[in-house]
Amino acid sequence: MHKLHIRPGVAGDAELIYTLISELAEYEKLSHEVVATPDSLRESIFSPNSASEVLIAELDDQPVGFALFFTTYSTFLAKEGIYLEDVYVRPAFRGRGVGKQLLAEVARITVQRGGGRFEWSVLDWNTPAIEFYDSLGAKPQGEWIRYRIVGNELEALAGS
Repeated sequence: MHKLHIRPGVAGDAELIYTLISELAEYEKLSHEVVATPDSLRESIFSPNSASEVLIAELDDQPVGFALFFTTYSTFLAKEGIYLEDVYVRPAFRGRGVGKQLLAEVARITVQRGGGRFEWSVLDWNTPAIEFYDSLGAKPQGEWIRYRIVGNELEALAGS
């Protein structure tokens, strides 16, 4: 019987988190977008005022995945919620319930904190993830288009 343990990440996990993020980026064909470093992750996630948190999944004391999330707010619900930025399980450990338990733990945290919703995004080509989320009862929000502004465009908007 394998023992799955999910625990909060700590600053000493920064190198591990970086490795898992790099693996996720490779899977998503987005390695070219990773500018994070273990030091920048340590400083941004584990600083006293950080809104971000991370969970580490360990199977038989071996790190096999993570979930990184942060607090959001719903004006319509007048409640905070949680946005799951990333969830990742190493390929060799998929199909063992690790991803479901990571999501369940974030859901528990959301409920414990009185949150009104737990949400995330998925790449439209990631059929295994979409099928997994559907199996949990999650509903796609097709009427919403997600926008993002970064880099020079962000700087230009900030300076206007």
